[in-house]
Amino acid sequence: MTAYPLSAVVGMDDLRLALVLNAVSPAIGGVLVRGEKGTAKSTAVRGLAALLPPVNVVTGCRFSCDPAAVDPDCPDGPHPPEARPSTRAARLVELPVGASEDRVTGAIDLDRALAEGVTSLRPGLLAAAHRGLLYVDEVNLLHDHLVDLLLDAAALGVAHVERDGVSVRHAARFLLVGTMNPEEGELRPQLLDRFGLTVEVAASRQPPVRAEVVRRRLAYDADPDAFAARWAVQETVLAARIATARDRLPAVELPDSALRQVTAVCAAFDVDGMRADVVVARTAIALAAWEGRETVDADDVRRAARLALPHRCRRGPFDAPGLDEDALTKALDDALDEAAHEHAEESPTGPDPDPDMDPDMDPDRPPSPGGGGGGGGGGGRGGPTSSGPETTAERTAESDVVPSPRSAEHDAPEQDAGEYRATAGQGQGRQERRAGTPGPSFRPRRLEIPDTGTPLGAPGRRSRARTSHGAVVTSSPDAPGLHLLATLRAAAPWQHARGRVGPGLALRPTDRRGAVRAGREGNLVLFLVDASGSMAARARMRTVTTAVLSLLLDAYQRRDRVGMITFRGSGADLVLPPTSSVEVGAARLASLPTGGRTPLAAGLTRAGEVLAAERRRDPDRRPLLIVVTDGRATAGPDPLTPARALARRGLASIVVDCESGYVRLGLADRLATALGGTTIPIDALAAATNRATSRTTSRRRAA
Repeated sequence: MTAYPLSAVVGMDDLRLALVLNAVSPAIGGVLVRGEKGTAKSTAVRGLAALLPPVNVVTGCRFSCDPAAVDPDCPDGPHPPEARPSTRAARLVELPVGASEDRVTGAIDLDRALAEGVTSLRPGLLAAAHRGLLYVDEVNLLHDHLVDLLLDAAALGVAHVERDGVSVRHAARFLLVGTMNPEEGELRPQLLDRFGLTVEVAASRQPPVRAEVVRRRLAYDADPDAFAARWAVQETVLAARIATARDRLPAVELPDSALRQVTAVCAAFDVDGMRADVVVARTAIALAAWEGRETVDADDVRRAARLALPHRCRRGPFDAPGLDEDALTKALDDALDEAAHEHAEESPTGPDPDPDMDPDMDPDRPPSPGGGGGGGGGGGRGGPTSSGPETTAERTAESDVVPSPRSAEHDAPEQDAGEYRATAGQGQGRQERRAGTPGPSFRPRRLEIPDTGTPLGAPGRRSRARTSHGAVVTSSPDAPGLHLLATLRAAAPWQHARGRVGPGLALRPTDRRGAVRAGREGNLVLFLVDASGSMAARARMRTVTTAVLSLLLDAYQRRDRVGMITFRGSGADLVLPPTSSVEVGAARLASLPTGGRTPLAAGLTRAGEVLAAERRRDPDRRPLLIVVTDGRATAGPDPLTPARALARRGLASIVVDCESGYVRLGLADRLATALGGTTIPIDALAAATNRATSRTTSRRRAA
C-alpha cells in the first residue's frame, strides 16, 4: 500500500524536521517520538522511508554490503572485486514488540544445517535494516532482552550473533526511530540516551487544523495512489533537498564559537556524559546543510539543543521531559559573551586598546548579545538561572547521602510530615493531613516471589521464572520452540537403526527438544499503603512515602506493572490502577490524604478485588502484594480473615512493618503470618549497599 506522504502531514513541524535531519545525517542517532495516541507518529515515520536516497549494494549479499566499502566480516563474503553492484530503495524494517531474539539477530539456517551439515546464519531484522530505517512502534513496551540487542547494535554499528554453534558479526548501521505513548510507561534510561533527538507531539486544539487533518486522511483512505500523486511534486522536491543536503554535509564548518555554544549549553543543563555534545553538534551541522549554508550559526545550535536535550535533562523516570527556554537562551548568550571576550583578548589584529579606557565605556564596542551590560552576565555564567533545571550542587546536596528510610523519619521535623488543610463536612475543628513531599529515594532490596514462575511469565527483572529468553539451562520435549543441538543429540543414537544413508540425519517428531531457559519475569506489584492517623500521628508518613517512591522506582526499572491502594477513615481507594506507567503514582504520593481510623480489612478486601480482576485480564503475570502498615486496625472487621482468604489463593505477599518505638506490638508479624508472607521492617527496606553508604557518610561527617 502506498505510504502517506510526509509532505502531507499537517503541522508537526518539529517531528518532520527531526526526521529529515536524521535522513540528512544518520550519525545523529535517530528520533524518539513521544505523544498521545492518534497523532500521526507512525504515519510520519513511514512517510520518511520513501524519501531516503537509494543505496548501492553488492548483488546477492543478504547483508547489504556497500560495493565501495565491502564489509570484510560479512557472513556472505568474501565478495570478489568484480562483484556486480545494484541499486535498491532504502528499507523500512519494523521491529514488532513481541519479536523473538532469533527474529531480531538471526538464527541458524535449519535447511542447510540438516541437508548439508553446514552451520550458517539466516539474517534477522538488524541485518535487513542495515543502511536503512529500523522502526520500533511502542518502543517503551519492548522486552528487555531486545532492548539490550538494540543498545549494542546502535552503539557499535555491528550486530554479534553467538548462539546454537553460530559465531557471526555483521554491520548493522541504521536510522533508529521509535514511537511511544508515555501513558503506557517510560523508556529505559540506557535506550533513551541512544536516541539522538526527541520530539513531543500532540493533536492541535484548533478546529480548522483538525478539519484539514480529517480532510486529508479521508482523501488518502479513499484512494491512496491518487492522493500520493497529488503530493508527488512536494515529495520529489523534499527528497531532492535531502540528497543535496547530504552532499553538502561534509563541507559544513562548525566554527569554534558555535562549538563553544554547544558545550556551554550541555554543561549548563548538566547532562550526563558527552553524547549530548556530539549529538547537538551533529544536529547543528545537519541544520546548516539542510538550509543550504556552509557554516553553523547560533540559531542552529539553539534549534539543535531543543531537539537533542529534553530527554537528557531528565534526572529520573518521574521527571517530565522538557527544556527551559530561558535557561537555554542564557546559556547561549553567556557562551557568546565569553567567546567574544576571549577573542578580543587574543586577537593579534587591530589597534591596541587604550589601557586607561574602561572597555565597557568604549563607544565603538557593540552591545552584548545577552543585554544588560557587563554586570548582567558575570555572576550567572556557567549555568542556567534558578528557573532552569537544578544545578549540580543542588542535586549533590540531595543525593550525596543515601538515607535509609529510618534516617528520613528522624531527620524530618514534625511539621514536614504532612500539610494540614480544612476538610469540608467534617466539623469546624476537623482537619485533613497531606503526606507531603517524599524524601530522596533510595535503592531498595529486591522484593520477589519466592517460587519459580512458568514459561508464560511476563519478561522483566524481578522474580525467578522459566522464560522464553535468558540462559538455556536444559532442554525438554515439552518446552516451546526448538533447541537444535539438543534435537540433533536426541536423534544421533538412532541413526543406524533408522537406516540413514549418506549425509544428513534421519529425524522423527519425537526427537524435537525445546530450550528451557532461566531468567527473570516482571510482576504485578500492588502496594497497599496505610494512610491512617496512626501513621501520620508519629510523623512517619514522610518515611512511608519515601519508601513507596523508592519501591515505585524499583518497579519501573524492573518492568513491572504497578498499582496502589490506600486505606484510611472508613474505606480503601484505588489511587493507581495497575499500569506500566508509574508517574501518576509518584505524583499522587505528595498529595496523599492521611488521617482517620485504620480500616485494614477494607484495604485487604479491595486488594483481593483488584488482583482478581487483573488475573482475568493478564493471567500470565504473577502478582506480588506489598502491604505498608504498622498493623493496627481501628475500624472495620478483623483484618486476619481477609488476609487468610488471600493466602488460600496462593498470593505472594510482603508486609513492610512501619511500627516504631521501644514498645512494639508485633501486629505486622501477625498480619504477615495470616497472609502466608514475610515481614520486613521499614528500616531494613534499603539495599545493604545503601545502608553501608549511609553509615560511611555519617562517620565522615562525625570526623
